[in-house]
Amino acid sequence: MIARMATNPLPQFPPGFLWGVSTSAHQIEGAVTERAPSVWDAFTAEPGRIKDGSNAEVACDHYHRYPEDVALIAGLGVDAYRFSISWPRVNSPGGLDFYDRLVDELCAAGIRPVPTLFHWDLPVELDWLSRDTSQRFAEYAAVVAARLGDRVQKWITLNEPAEHTLLGHALGAHAPGKQLLFDALPVAHHQLLAHGLAVQALRAAGVTDIGIANSHGPTWAASRRTEDVEAADFYDLLLNRLFADPLLLGQYPQGIGELMPGDVESDLKVIAEPLDWYGINYYQPTKVGAPEGAEIEFSGLTLPAELPFSVRELEGYPVTDFGWPVVPEALTELLVGFHERYGDRLPPVVITENGCSYEGIDDQERITFLDGHVRALHRAWEQGVDVRGYFVWSLMDNFEWAEGYARRFGLVHVDYDTLERTPKASYAWLRDALRAQR
Repeated sequence: MIARMATNPLPQFPPGFLWGVSTSAHQIEGAVTERAPSVWDAFTAEPGRIKDGSNAEVACDHYHRYPEDVALIAGLGVDAYRFSISWPRVNSPGGLDFYDRLVDELCAAGIRPVPTLFHWDLPVELDWLSRDTSQRFAEYAAVVAARLGDRVQKWITLNEPAEHTLLGHALGAHAPGKQLLFDALPVAHHQLLAHGLAVQALRAAGVTDIGIANSHGPTWAASRRTEDVEAADFYDLLLNRLFADPLLLGQYPQGIGELMPGDVESDLKVIAEPLDWYGINYYQPTKVGAPEGAEIEFSGLTLPAELPFSVRELEGYPVTDFGWPVVPEALTELLVGFHERYGDRLPPVVITENGCSYEGIDDQERITFLDGHVRALHRAWEQGVDVRGYFVWSLMDNFEWAEGYARRFGLVHVDYDTLERTPKASYAWLRDALRAQR
């Protein structure tokens, strides 16, 4: 395991900066028969939903091999481990016992546990189209906090409600596989309401360090033509402002609130419960233009022709094995833009996910990717953005949702036949880089 660094040491971040790695329950735990079913179990069982025909019944078997995985995290030298808690597992007899053991193992290793309460694996009997699911989520959050709150200080409510809305309910590419297009907007509202109610429940349980993990990226207009600029603005509203404005400003972007269900004004007061920090998952910018009147293939998705925008190929940049453009400077642009847009309404920022898909154990491309993005994050800090942490996606290769096992985002390689873990060159690079930060 050799990390060949062709770059200078990373710039120094301020004292207390939090370094971590991320995973999610459905992608790594396995042990599906030892918990209640989720919408992803049902979705995966439908032929043709997963590109390689696989499922997450075993995944990385983290449920049974977590001590080995915690040892890998400890060897990496990060401060924190962001994992998710499976709501269906918590609903099962003894389900919280696993997270009790995991948290104890992390604490014993000196690693801060940072659980995410919802990372897309909704119990199969629930539906985000129903307002009741928001209240059920708050009740679930209270149960988890009562069990783990004596050892867990830092919490995340939801992971990427934008993607769960768009991919799972508007386009049908993810679980639960609905194709509602703009009729999926209530899903966005109910997730945001669930977040606010969960913040209240966590506060009532004594939690004092709460954030969310929203996905964001700059939207670049395909040209300066009015129709392209307007289409890009609309895309940016849907993927960025729709999920940030309610949390940070207590309001929806103009024209959106009246499309949402229920007493929106009252709900927004709950949604905008103050956050201790704001988590951002960043992967890439998006080039957007006016609709072109035909279906579009983009990043493995088929975007219908009736959308009021079209997503274009972003040329002139290297791409990952997933075909995603590698644009570190767009992370700086994103964070500085958030700082300018939201001002003192933006709490301290933590990058809760950033990573890339590349094959191979000698993954020099991943080293280049991470090096560039950490430097871009530092440039945002130099320009006044209060950045407090950076989590790499992901600790290990895993079940990559509708892609199955075809994409490898891990610092640690997983042999899916033997489940053997092998640290990659990027693991050694990050370990050495973090030692230089101490």
